[in-house]
Amino acid sequence: MAMAPGSAGRGDPAGDAGPGPPLPEQRDACPGTPLVPPAMVLRESPFPSRVLAALDGLAQGLLCPGFWALNRLLDLQPTTAERARGRRCCGCTGRALAGLACAALLLLSLPLTALGLLLWLPAQAARRPFACHQAVTAAALPPWDLQQRRSFTFVTANLCLLPSGLAKFSNLGQTLQRAAYAARQLAPEPPSAHASLIPPGHGEAGGYGGTLCGPPRPHGEGGPRHYGSVAVEVEGDVAEHTPAGTAKLLLADASQRFPADLSERFPADADFLCLQEVFDAGAAACLRQQLAKSFPHIVYDVGARGLQGCGLKLFGSGLFLASRYPLLAVQYHCYPNGAREDALSAKGLLSVQVLLACAQGQRVVGYLSCTHLQAPAPDAAIRSEQLRLGLHWVQLFQDAHEEPGDIVAFDVFCGDLNFDNCSRGDEPNQSHEIFKLYRDPCRVGPKQDEPWAMGTLLDYLKIYEEPVSTPENMKRTLSQPGGRQQFLAGPILSSGQLDPEAGDAWQGRRVDYVLYRPHRDNQPLREEVERISFITQLASRSDHLPVALRLAVGPRAP
Repeated sequence: MAMAPGSAGRGDPAGDAGPGPPLPEQRDACPGTPLVPPAMVLRESPFPSRVLAALDGLAQGLLCPGFWALNRLLDLQPTTAERARGRRCCGCTGRALAGLACAALLLLSLPLTALGLLLWLPAQAARRPFACHQAVTAAALPPWDLQQRRSFTFVTANLCLLPSGLAKFSNLGQTLQRAAYAARQLAPEPPSAHASLIPPGHGEAGGYGGTLCGPPRPHGEGGPRHYGSVAVEVEGDVAEHTPAGTAKLLLADASQRFPADLSERFPADADFLCLQEVFDAGAAACLRQQLAKSFPHIVYDVGARGLQGCGLKLFGSGLFLASRYPLLAVQYHCYPNGAREDALSAKGLLSVQVLLACAQGQRVVGYLSCTHLQAPAPDAAIRSEQLRLGLHWVQLFQDAHEEPGDIVAFDVFCGDLNFDNCSRGDEPNQSHEIFKLYRDPCRVGPKQDEPWAMGTLLDYLKIYEEPVSTPENMKRTLSQPGGRQQFLAGPILSSGQLDPEAGDAWQGRRVDYVLYRPHRDNQPLREEVERISFITQLASRSDHLPVALRLAVGPRAP
């Protein structure tokens, strides 16, 4: 079977070589215990030498004119918001002239493009399929008393940060501006008091000590109120903020509690960010620069490009992972069965082992895997095979990097899986083996979600309409069944067409997942879901709703 693996960690020193300072080793948190093996020295550059890094830079410089011209040509297509405002890039005549100029530049740049490809392809053959950023000033980890519970928050988000011309096919544009906005919201300064996923008093009453990065933050005055099956934060009078033409929200029974909430802000205490569709290099650089202030450990530029066993890859995987905790090992695999337009990108699985703390002289570690599966609706069989491969790679990764005596705090699998639990067209994926190994907190079983769960895929043609144009508007709109059915993508058939027999009871296509694996019997810890959030922060800047999961990890009951 053709694969394109890439790893850095114990037993793979070749994957770690390259220019730039090595990541600092965490050796003194557990005296006498080598937390980071000597071979585990991740370097930022994915190239083993400065010569190859320079060759790649030269190749990209030669490719730049042709890429810029093609991107600008595709970017002339207006979004629905630009059409509504009557802004068609200087009008029809201006767009036609701009198109001719871009087409001429594209033709003139073909010799440079060909030379750039000749240099770029061999450079990719020597490239490690990811780059790492590590802040040298990362704080030392405190010890962990295993009798105390700690919480970890995971966020998954499809940012749709393709080059602007390609983003237009999803009714999005202005990739660099959207990246700058997303980076500011994912790493707010200072963090908002309303952003924490923990309800008031929950940490103290339940014995949860918050994350290792600090105590739980206050949830704001009044806390959440619950409308229907969605918990939302309410500021001021409900009727005053209700959009025109929208049914009045009905207050649910105050005694009814749901583990999910609809929030217009990312959690300020997020420990791990798993992002998809960060394809644009400028957008990735913007995210890395901003997020590094709060997340000192970042894996970016993920993907095996060039001629691979699974074909010619012009784009990376689009995966981007940020962590507050040190990385002990990183590994990436390219799915060998990408098809249609997805065959040009190196979609795959990114797995990391993170160091959380020291307890009783042993490492406390966590495992996190991030992926983005085949997108076209008819390709359910491809998605199932990709999930099967992903589970296999996760197990191999954990077997290779787990040390004797390691205490495993969590094992999380997340990303954009491109199938839901309500569409008839996705039935082949809804009973996959992954749901036997990992738990989906939003899922009851095949074709049945919890009543409070909601879709994460928006109707991309409506993302600029007033009821969902801002985080606050989207939160109010999606708090109501009518709003969800109007602005979320509905159930589909295997052809990708809307299912005419879906009726009115659907909750939307939930394609973004955060799954966790129950602890093994030989581990002293257990996990408990504290909170799930569907986040509207990226309103009008993505066609997906980010999802946050907060896991509490504590001692196993005797």
